[in-house]
Formats: sequence, structure tokens, C-alpha cells
Amino acid sequence: MALIVKKFGGSSVGSTEKIMNVAKRIIEEKKPGDQIVMVVSAMGDTTDDLIELAKGINSNPYQYSREMDMLLTTGEQVSISLLTMAFKSLGQKAISLTGPMVGMRTNSVHTKGKIVDIKPSRVRKELEKGKIVVVAGFQGADEKGDPVTLGRGGSDTSAVALAGALKADACEIYTDVDGVYSADPRLVPDARKMKEITYDEMLEMARLGAGVMQPRSVEMGMYFNIPIHVRSTFTNKPGTMIREAYTMEEKDFLIRGVAHDSNVAKVAVLGVPNDPGVAHAIFSALSEKNIAVDMIVQSIRNIEKNVTDMVFTITQDDLAEAKKIVDGVAEKLHAVAVLIEEDVAKVSIVGAGMLGNPGIATRMFGALADAKVNIDAISTSEISISCLIKGSQLKEAANAIHKEFFPEK
Repeated sequence: MALIVKKFGGSSVGSTEKIMNVAKRIIEEKKPGDQIVMVVSAMGDTTDDLIELAKGINSNPYQYSREMDMLLTTGEQVSISLLTMAFKSLGQKAISLTGPMVGMRTNSVHTKGKIVDIKPSRVRKELEKGKIVVVAGFQGADEKGDPVTLGRGGSDTSAVALAGALKADACEIYTDVDGVYSADPRLVPDARKMKEITYDEMLEMARLGAGVMQPRSVEMGMYFNIPIHVRSTFTNKPGTMIREAYTMEEKDFLIRGVAHDSNVAKVAVLGVPNDPGVAHAIFSALSEKNIAVDMIVQSIRNIEKNVTDMVFTITQDDLAEAKKIVDGVAEKLHAVAVLIEEDVAKVSIVGAGMLGNPGIATRMFGALADAKVNIDAISTSEISISCLIKGSQLKEAANAIHKEFFPEK
């Protein structure tokens, strides 16, 4: 007897046929006494379609963030109701519940919400009645009861957080790939599937663009110490285990993977005073609007005039709002100009094995040089190195780096 939380993404429930297949698979695999909680995303491209609908009203609909959440939460409600109907049509007791119904309470940051508490008493009651509980991922409600979504990939976070709150025996993330790879196999054909990866490494991979997991979902796994099994919707093969430490031979790899992120824009604020408080003025204004900043580079532009250039990256999703904010701050600082570049991408290597192993950065930079890829900016952490490059060169860069650290056997 086990309590298992299973999350299915949009591609897994993209049609009524796929929804029926998921229901049949769950019933076939369910052992007597097992308690199953399903966390489900919106069907296929539903979320993107809803965003396009909103853009038909206003080209920047995210300025109406509460109403965007009201709109976007409907996508998951469609999929959970259809999946519950599928279970019932197969003779399995089930019930669909939205995020607020399962006690998923968030902060009030619309479209980028964070979970602050979960009280899943309703889920436990329904499980005790022998029902499969089908939960809408990606959503919760703030203290006022207003809907709040958790950002792209938020259903992963919903699933892992719910598994932790329920003290589940496992959390399984079903997706259209059969595990976590050393790189995105759509970009790097030679990418290798990992048997396991640590929370720290997976968190860094996710933060740097590996789309198979949302960073906050990995943080939830770490917090609750819930092993996460990433596996395919379409096969029964084992996937990749995300856990605290290695149990197999894969601990010998210096580098675990190559991550990339093309949802990046570079902002350069040129000719600002090289004085205390300038950086704070720029980045505090962005922070107040919940706009995350990634790579930051400051350089002296003109020593005689005591001015500097401030260069940083943000997601392209935040670019329109960020541009307004930075333009306003730049005017107050009497900056020379604000330049935006969208043809950029970030490529990174991740691995706890790089600690205490000099030469890793040199190998990465050498691979990029051999591929004729110029580096625009560099950032590092204890277990990662990231380079900002031209977006048009992302494929060449990712493949060159992967070949350097994962040579053909």
C-alpha cells in the first residue's frame, strides 16, 4: 500500500484519446490499497491559446495580471474534469479538485505565485473513500481567495508540494520525454539519459533552462526530501530519479549536463554614474515588480567622466515591463542610452564534480572557441558556469560543449 502523487503534463493529456489512455494506465498499474493523487496540466497548447486570446484584447495582457490568472486557471479545470470522467467511465471512483479546493494557498503575486501553505485535508478525506483525486496543477489562491498561477511549469511544483504535504511515498512526473538528459535531445541528438541526479544539480539545471522540471518544484523536493521520478507517459521504462545523493556509478561524472535558455533578453544601461546606489536604483525597481534578473556585468566605460555601463539579462516574457521600468530609472540617472538585444541565449554546464577540478571552465571556453561562438558575458556558481552568446548560435554551442564533456564512447 502506497500513497503516490503522479503528475501528467499538457502533452500527456493533449486529447480525449490521450486522457483515456492515461486513465487506463493508472488503473492497470494501481495496486490494491494504493492511494493515488493525480496532478494535471492544461491540455496540449491550451495555456498558449488562452494567452493568445488575451492578446486579442491587449498586446500586453499581463498588465492585467489578476485577470490573466482568472483566465489561465480555466485550462487545468478542463483537463481535470475530463480525466475524472474518464476514470468514472472505467468504473474507478474519482473526483476533480482545483488548487484552492486542495488547500493550496499562495502569495498574491499574480502569474508568478509561490506556495506559502498547503492544508490537504480534503484530499485525505477523498482518498479514504477509495477515490483517485485529480488535482488542477499550476494554481492556488491567495488569502483573499483570488486565483494565482505558479508560472510556467507550475504543475510540477504543485505535484511535489502536494506530495510533501501528504507525506507521500513517491512523486512521479510523467512527461513526453523518458527522463532527464545530459542536454535537450531536441537540440543535442547525442544527449544521454541519466539514471539519477541530485537535487542540487537538477535545481541548477532547471534554473539555467532545462525545461523538464521547474526550479521551484525541485526546491520543494529538497525541502520535503521526496524522491522525484521523471519518466515517460508513453512507456513503462524507468526514467531519472532526482534525490539527495547518488546510489549508482553516475557519481563519477564531473559534469552532469548542458543546459540552455533561449527565453533571454539582454538589457544594457549605458553611461550611468559610477557612484554608490546606482545598481540598487535599477535592480530594486525591477524587484518591486517581481522581475528576476540573471547575469549582471558592470564595467567602467569612461574613467575620466566617472560613468559605467550596467548590463544584465532577464526573461523575454518580462521584457516589455522591464523596458518601461529601466527607461524611467535611466532618465533619472541621466544615462546615455538603454539598449535591448533579444538575439541572445544562455548555455551552461552543471555538475558538482567541477568543485576542486580546475580546468573545467577552460574546456568549456575552448569548445566554444573551436565552434566560433563568441562569449558576451559569463557567470558562475559553485556547480555551474554560464555563457551568454548569440541566440542564432545556440545549437552549435550546445553541441560543441556536450561533445567536449560527453565524448562518443
